[in-house]
Amino acid sequence: MQKKMIAIVAAIVVLFGALFFVISYKNDKALENNPYGTDDLNQATIDQLSDPNYGNQILPDELINQVEGGEGVTVYYYSPTCSFCKATTPYLVPLAEEMDVDMKKLNLLEFAYDVQQFAIQSTPTLVYYEDGKEVARLEGQQEEDVYAAFFEEYVLN
Repeated sequence: MQKKMIAIVAAIVVLFGALFFVISYKNDKALENNPYGTDDLNQATIDQLSDPNYGNQILPDELINQVEGGEGVTVYYYSPTCSFCKATTPYLVPLAEEMDVDMKKLNLLEFAYDVQQFAIQSTPTLVYYEDGKEVARLEGQQEEDVYAAFFEEYVLN
């Protein structure tokens, strides 16, 4: 009886070890050539790396340079753990592409501290900057037509 128990415990330890190895390997592969410039990412971010809706990322330094340089830039601030972002992204990203808006995405789960100067209080938040200042902002989950009107009024004019 004792030998059976030892064998069962050993099998469980081996299975957990194998599971750890597989997950670690999967994460390492996902982190190769990621747009964040670091391998120290939250698991929720790693899980989104292969999702095309989360391409076109902008890093905080690049955003600050573009805004301070006076360039017009549209930024979608989101968090991979935000349920409202998870609901908004699948229709906002295709809408921006359809309207030919170069909407950058900034992951606040990874970079909230680095963009404090932009005073983002909640996610999702869509902001348009021009001439070194914020021109317009939408906070919280909105309907698709509200985002379309935002793009038409501020970004595409």
